Amino acid sequence: MSLRKFISNKTIAALAVILTVFASTSAFAQAAGAAAETVAKPIDMGPVYKTAIFYTMAFLLVCLFVAIIGKALKVYELTREAQDQPKGINWNTVNGVLFALFLIVGLYGVYWEYTVHGKMILPEAASEHGKKIDQMFNITLIITTIVFIATHIILFVFAYIYRSTGKRKAYYYPHNNALERIWTIVPALVLTVLVLMGFLTWRSIFYKIEDPNNKPINIEITSSQFAWAIRYPGADGIVGLKNYKLINSINALGIDFKDKNTLDDQTADEMVIPVNKPVRLILTSKDVLHSFYMPHFRIQLNTVPGMTSYFEFTPTITTEEMKVKTNDPKFAYLFLCAKICGEGHYKMQKEVRVVSQAEYEAWVKKQGTYLTDDLRKEFNLPVTVAPAAVAPADSVAKDTSAVKTNQLALKK
Repeated sequence: MSLRKFISNKTIAALAVILTVFASTSAFAQAAGAAAETVAKPIDMGPVYKTAIFYTMAFLLVCLFVAIIGKALKVYELTREAQDQPKGINWNTVNGVLFALFLIVGLYGVYWEYTVHGKMILPEAASEHGKKIDQMFNITLIITTIVFIATHIILFVFAYIYRSTGKRKAYYYPHNNALERIWTIVPALVLTVLVLMGFLTWRSIFYKIEDPNNKPINIEITSSQFAWAIRYPGADGIVGLKNYKLINSINALGIDFKDKNTLDDQTADEMVIPVNKPVRLILTSKDVLHSFYMPHFRIQLNTVPGMTSYFEFTPTITTEEMKVKTNDPKFAYLFLCAKICGEGHYKMQKEVRVVSQAEYEAWVKKQGTYLTDDLRKEFNLPVTVAPAAVAPADSVAKDTSAVKTNQLALKK
């Protein structure tokens, strides 16, 4: 018997498979028995599952398994070819069926993404311009989803229906002016409409006409590694000037107190803003590039060293109302840094509270001024004198009665 016939002999091949399976089973049984004897306690695989090495090894194992299956099929095909037998596997049919399966799985994946991850998106916008941004986002998402699903259905269905069967010849279709006009003009028109919507929305946000009867509240936000500084304008409604050359240990923002508008400026640990009242943000940076981000208000703008940026918006939903809408009693608006600015980037967040006008006015009165006695001494400004202690009423009464007693004694 020749070597070729010996290898292709079905009986020999079957015996080889049985021997391999038996040997593998025996080895596994021995290894399992040894492991059961040596390991008394179950191993906690949780930490292992969290490592990158585990998933790398799993990926390589899957690749190895696929390679083994591929080699086995290759040997099977070569064996049939050596025996002058027709091909056993129609790979065109296999590829067509796989395309159809991938289409079904892919469409289900789209459905799953919308139903599961779709619930994780932000709630409705809490600002006037945010509603316009959400509207643009939804229109773009609907259009792209329709195009995505339609093109993939056509692609995968064509790959299945027109798979090679050996009974027909591919049709050579090099050019069609009508089709080229359609897939050029239609996307161009759709993109033009979307770009115009974005441009008009952008202009409505950044080029507002100020209402003299409803002037915005100016709030300055200064970013630094890794914190935010909030400055309110005080009673005059104007945020005073600052100069980076004046920054020192006690004047962290470099406020220029030669400008009288700075004398009543206030600082705060949180941003509190009144609902339905325009707010004008003044954004600056002390060191590197940061990104001021208020997700629920649909605001994101870079803070650039040496440059001042402005953004005006009007909040429409109070914090308490949003707690009810989200069914989350711990809900809080935040503003964060959306730029990876260093190792402490994750710390850069502060709370934002949207309240009524009366609550806002009461809160502002409680905030301290940026100008302290140390800063007054630094800039040769008059230091505030603490009011004299007032004696208690009953002690004053005692002193008065004592004086009267002494006066009577002197008269006598």
